[in-house]
Amino acid sequence: MSTNSRQLAFQALRSIQRGAFADVAVDQALQHSQLSPPDKGLFTELVYGCVRRQRTLDALIDQLGKKKSHQQPPDLRQILHLGLYQLRYLSQIPVSAAVNTTVDLAKQNGFAGLAGVVNGVLRQYVRMRGDRGDGEGACLADPLQLPMNSVQRLGMLHSYPDWIVQVWLEQFGLEETEQLCQWMNQPPAIVLRINRLKTSIEQVEAAMAAAGVAVKRMPPLPQALQLVEHEGAIQDLPGFPAGWWMVQDGSAQLVSHFLDPQPGEIVIDACAAPGGKSIHMAELMQDQGVIWACDKTESRLKKLQQNCDRLGIHSVQIHLGDSRCIPEFVNQGDRVLLDAPCSGLGTLHRHADARWRQTPASVAELVQLQTELLEQAATWVKPGGTLVYATCTLNPAENEDRVQNFLNHHPAWRLIPPTSGSLASQFASAAGWLKVLPHHWKMDGFFMARLEKSCR
Repeated sequence: MSTNSRQLAFQALRSIQRGAFADVAVDQALQHSQLSPPDKGLFTELVYGCVRRQRTLDALIDQLGKKKSHQQPPDLRQILHLGLYQLRYLSQIPVSAAVNTTVDLAKQNGFAGLAGVVNGVLRQYVRMRGDRGDGEGACLADPLQLPMNSVQRLGMLHSYPDWIVQVWLEQFGLEETEQLCQWMNQPPAIVLRINRLKTSIEQVEAAMAAAGVAVKRMPPLPQALQLVEHEGAIQDLPGFPAGWWMVQDGSAQLVSHFLDPQPGEIVIDACAAPGGKSIHMAELMQDQGVIWACDKTESRLKKLQQNCDRLGIHSVQIHLGDSRCIPEFVNQGDRVLLDAPCSGLGTLHRHADARWRQTPASVAELVQLQTELLEQAATWVKPGGTLVYATCTLNPAENEDRVQNFLNHHPAWRLIPPTSGSLASQFASAAGWLKVLPHHWKMDGFFMARLEKSCR
C-alpha cells in the first residue's frame, strides 16, 4: 500500500472521528485522490475496517499500552488503529511493513515524540501473537484478553456495543448471535435488480460476461444478480444508461414481492425515496396503475425521479410531504407499503459507523416515529386492502412489538402470512411475519409483516 493511501486513510478517520459519516468521508477522499485501483481498495478496507473494529482495537490499545485509549490524543489513537488493524485483520501485509509505515505515519502527523510508543505497542502485539514477523508465520495466540460475560465478550471480540449484542442474544441465542456478528463485519455485496420491463436476467448476464464482469444469481429471487468482486464505478457497467437494472439488495427486493401489487391498482409507498421499492412495484405491475411515492425530503425525491426516468417508469407519482399527516390518501390505497425508518441493525455491514451512531435512546425515538407512521399509513388502505410494514433492522422493539401493538389496538386488522409456496413463504416465521437473517440468506437483515383491513 502506498504512503498516500495510508495518509488518506488517516485523514478520513480523523474526519469520521469529528462527526462525518464514514461513507461520505470515503467518497470525498476518493474523489480527490489519484490512487491506483489496488490502493483504493486497501484505503477503503482500512477506513471501514477501523471504524467497524473500533471497540476491539481500543481494547487492544488498553491492554497493550500504558495509557488507556480514551487518555490518548484521538489522532494518535487513529494511527494505532490503522497499525493494529493491518496486523490483526490483513494477512496480505507483512508485519514489518505494517509496523514501520504506521510509525512513519505518526512522525508525519505531529507525533514524532510518540513514535516509540507506537512502535512499542505494535511490536508488543506481534510478540504476544507469536508469529515470525514476515507475514508467513501462523498466529500462535490472540493478545486480546476477553471478559467472561457473553455480552461483553462478543461485543469486544466482534466490536459491537453491548446493547446490540444483548438484543440479538435475547432473540437468537449465543451461536446464532456470534454468526450474525461475524457476518456483519464482512464487506457488503452489490446486488442488481433487473428491470424486466426492458430486458431479461439472461440478457444482462450475457452483457456482463462480455464485459468481463462476474455475476451470480440469488435464488429464490427472480430478478437479482450479485456482482462478484467488482471494482470500478457502478455507472460504467453494461445496461446502466439503458435502465436495465438498479442497485437493490435481495431483502429489499423481497418486500415488493411480499406486497404483491397487481396491474391497475393504487399503491402508496409511505417512505419511498430513493425509490427502489416504488420502481420495483411498478415493474411488477407492468407499469400499469398508480404508485404514490411519498417522502418528506425533496432532494431524495429528485433522486427517485431520476431513477424512474432512467428505468423508463411512468406509473410512479411523487408526493412531497410527511407521511404522518397526509389525509388526502385516506381509503385510497389497494396496497400500502411502509418501509419505516429504523435503527438499521440488519444493514450494519453496509454502514460501518451505524453501530456507534445508534443508541437505545435513538431507538426509542424511532419506535415513536414508527408507531405514528403506521397509524397514518393504515388510514390510507381501502376496506379489504393490504399494508406491509417493513424495516431493515433486527430489533423486536421496532418489528414484532410494533406490529403486535398495532393489532392490539385495531381489531379491524389481521396479520396475513405469506401464501404457501410463494417466494416469501420461504422466509416466514411461525407467527406469520417474515424475518431475513443475513448469515442464513446472504442478504441484508429485514423484517416484514403483511396486514389486511377488514371489508366492514
